[in-house]
Amino acid sequence: TLAMRYGTPSIKEGLALLRQDNVEKLLVVPLYPQYSATTTASTFDVITNELQTWRRIPELRIINQYADHPAYIHALCESIKQSWDTHGKPAHLLFSFHGIPKRYVIAGDPYADQCHLTAHAVANTLQLPQDAWSIAFQSRFGRAAWLSPYTNTLLKDFPLRGITDLHVICPGFAVDCLETLEEIAIQGKTLFTNAGGKSFHMIPALNASNHH
Repeated sequence: TLAMRYGTPSIKEGLALLRQDNVEKLLVVPLYPQYSATTTASTFDVITNELQTWRRIPELRIINQYADHPAYIHALCESIKQSWDTHGKPAHLLFSFHGIPKRYVIAGDPYADQCHLTAHAVANTLQLPQDAWSIAFQSRFGRAAWLSPYTNTLLKDFPLRGITDLHVICPGFAVDCLETLEEIAIQGKTLFTNAGGKSFHMIPALNASNHH
C-alpha cells in the first residue's frame, strides 16, 4: 500500500485500506534513506497516532533508515554509472542532500552523519578520489544556521576553483520533485554556468528504476 506523508493518498487512508484487510503484521518503509526527526520520526508519529484509534493493533515494524544498505548504495552507483555512460564522467560529483537546521543535529539528530555515510559509501564503491566529490546541503530557508556547506554557495564557488564540469546527485530524494528538477536542475545549473561553469548535469533520482 502506498501512502503520502503530505499528500494523497494519506497515511490515514492507506492504513484504513490495510485495516479493511485485517492486516496482522505491518511493515512501514518511509522513503527517507537518512533518518531525521523532521521526516522519518514525523511519519512514525502519524502512523502511531492513527493506530491508537484501532481496537486491534497489528504487529508493527518501521524501517528507520537505509543510508548505507548495500542494495541502496548499489542502486545509486548504477544510476551514476548510467549517467556517466550517457554524458561522460565529470571532473567532479556533488552529493546534494536536503538540509536541516544545525540546532537539530546539536540536539542529537543523526541525519548529517547518515548523509555523510551514504556519500562515502558511494564514493568508495565507485573508487572516487577524495578531491573528485563533495557533499552539500540544499533547500535552506529562514535565518537560522543550517547544515553546510550550502549547495547554492558551492555551485557558485566551483568554477572559481577550476571545477567547470559537474554532475549533481541528490541521494536523499527517493523520487524527483521540485527540489531536484527545479532547484538543482534549473536554478542550480544557472548559478553554476553564470559563475563560469561549462558542463552541468543533474543525475535523476532513483524514481521507479529496477534497481530501486
